[in-house]
Amino acid sequence: MMMNTARSRHRRTSVLLLGMAWLVLAAGAGAQERRSPREMGVIVGVLPPGPGNAITDVAGVRVGQVTIVEGDSVNTGVTVILPHGQNVFQRKVPAAIVVGNGFGKLVGFTQVQELGELESPVVLSCTLCVPRVADAVLTYLLGLPGNENVRSANAVVGETNDGFLNDIRARPVRESHVLQAIADARGGPVEQGSVGAGRGTSAFGWKGGIGTSSRKLPEALGGWTVGVLVQSNYGGVLQVAGAPVGRELGRYYLRGLVEGGGPDGVDESPDGSIMIVVATDAPLEHRNLERLARRALSGVARTGSSMSNGSGDYVIAFSTVPVAARDSVPPLGNDAVSPLFQAVIEATEESVYNSIFLATTVRGHRGTRTALPLDSTEVVLRRYGVIREGGRAR
Repeated sequence: MMMNTARSRHRRTSVLLLGMAWLVLAAGAGAQERRSPREMGVIVGVLPPGPGNAITDVAGVRVGQVTIVEGDSVNTGVTVILPHGQNVFQRKVPAAIVVGNGFGKLVGFTQVQELGELESPVVLSCTLCVPRVADAVLTYLLGLPGNENVRSANAVVGETNDGFLNDIRARPVRESHVLQAIADARGGPVEQGSVGAGRGTSAFGWKGGIGTSSRKLPEALGGWTVGVLVQSNYGGVLQVAGAPVGRELGRYYLRGLVEGGGPDGVDESPDGSIMIVVATDAPLEHRNLERLARRALSGVARTGSSMSNGSGDYVIAFSTVPVAARDSVPPLGNDAVSPLFQAVIEATEESVYNSIFLATTVRGHRGTRTALPLDSTEVVLRRYGVIREGGRAR
């Protein structure tokens, strides 16, 4: 009996010490001063952002996130995007999905492409968690008032592989996490960096994460808003507004080869994935939403990605104008969409930068992924004229 009591005390002490150690690590990561490129004076593109510079600048769009951290082994989470606050199955919205490189797992792809409609939240998580997340989305949809007789529902779930920082084989995302993220979905500010589905991701050899941005067209061009949210987990040669940050900081794909080394000198993999969610209040139908989604990939290319063989690069685009409103709200014609193309490229590019600049260092399952060093990065940006003396973000 005394032996069992001693063991119990030892276990409680061990758990307490581990918990205290984790709190110290978490506090250290949270204490890192992170700034977005815009806060540093980097202006991406020519169009102004919406008031929050987030996907939620598109009226009605909501974002919810749950971050899952268990010691040093589990770093993952869930990020949910809702097109509006009503029953999305009953109030479907036009949508399209585009594949840049298909090394990934995206549930619900074929029905969206076939019907041009979205009838569920868009949920992002980790690769091996996708089946459980999709099942949780079905639980949510089938439980909504008015869906009592629904016998088929198309859950849309995307992923990136966070297996370096996360014990992905444990499949730690549970139904309760997904339902909580949906319940917490709100408009307004969106937390970015090492949160939600971006908790365990990496980008260009540094810590990646969740990033978002928006662009607002002038009233003369319709006044439409385009918002983007990304889950960055890919590589290449990082560029920021044209400045070769990855090259200057000595961390990029093929570095060993171009600097005279052999094949073993390739020190940064271009593989990984990026999930991109595009929302707009412009009345677009499936075909032009697909065209809009394709332009988002140009924004990814601007950041230094070549969409490598081992990368899953997907874009999910939707309009918040419901399918049921087609008769009363005529869709935009082809001649009106070029400004939207510019908007989505700029918003996607800035979303990626935000996901990296705002991410904090995370210690995980197989090692530590450090945050992009902002002081060194700022030196590079100034050297290449991306930040001008006295220049401030708009």
